[in-house]
Amino acid sequence: MSAQTIKVEVAYALPQKQAILEVEVPDGSSALEAARLSGIVDRFEGLDLDDAKLGIFGKVVSPAQVLSDGDRVEIYRPLVADPKEVRKARAARARERREQGEA
Repeated sequence: MSAQTIKVEVAYALPQKQAILEVEVPDGSSALEAARLSGIVDRFEGLDLDDAKLGIFGKVVSPAQVLSDGDRVEIYRPLVADPKEVRKARAARARERREQGEA
């Protein structure tokens, strides 16, 4: 590793397939640049880095976030369902069951 580059990891996971790629990027690279340079989009059909949320070690960051040596850039998948809506629906079903049990 030269003084002008840093090593980072880029991670992405689907339920059936995961990848963590080590990549050497120019010092001062952003999270999005590292994800692009890693070539991870070639391993996952349909992965769109322009629309994906990115994080570093579990914390969501801006795609423009400048990386440090050793960072792990994580590419997050969109949620299938809104967690708030799922909780509301579950609570409504539980409430209905309780009301039916009282009748």
